[in-house]
Amino acid sequence: MDSLDKSLDMGQASQLIQQLAGIQTQLSQLSDRLAKIEDQLDQQTALAERIAQLESNQLLVADTHRYKPLQAYLAAGNWFDADKETIKLIQDVAEQPDLEELRPDDIKKFPCNALTVIDQLWLQSSQGRFGFSVQVQIYQELGGDMNSTVAKDQALIEKWGERLGWRANNQWLPCNKLDYSLNAPIGCHPSRWWNSPYGSRMTNNFLAKLLTCEL
Repeated sequence: MDSLDKSLDMGQASQLIQQLAGIQTQLSQLSDRLAKIEDQLDQQTALAERIAQLESNQLLVADTHRYKPLQAYLAAGNWFDADKETIKLIQDVAEQPDLEELRPDDIKKFPCNALTVIDQLWLQSSQGRFGFSVQVQIYQELGGDMNSTVAKDQALIEKWGERLGWRANNQWLPCNKLDYSLNAPIGCHPSRWWNSPYGSRMTNNFLAKLLTCEL
């Protein structure tokens, strides 16, 4: 009986070894498949980024005359005039020559593609320091979202303004007192557009628009 038991034990052990070898082979094959999937995902991510860049370039090329002055100011590092030109661009796109007639509710209809082009021009020229997308990202980092724009959370707006370098000593700084260089706080510009005749209503509506456009 002992020899028979040992024979059974050896047979079971042999089967177990074979099963383990089969599992190891399957795991190896699965690992290879996962590696291939990761490579494909990396390629798709790179392709998506390339497509996004091409779409951005296409938007600019399609209406290059409109954005050319802003592009020139930014390329020269002339942040002050680029800031003023950004307002002109927004008015031009909105087809509203009078800034005071460009109301907060009008911003809801403002095209996202125009905001994207303006933002990309600022980002590319400032090494990623300036742009609407940088500003709205900081707003979100501070806890801002669509709900806070609806609530017009003034305390949050003031905290946001401090991060952007727009406030000092609990007061809003005049636009002419801001730092128009790359030494300015991240997200400081474009700044003049935010100094709207409609105050916090425009600020919150524009932030909501940026969130909607997913800049």
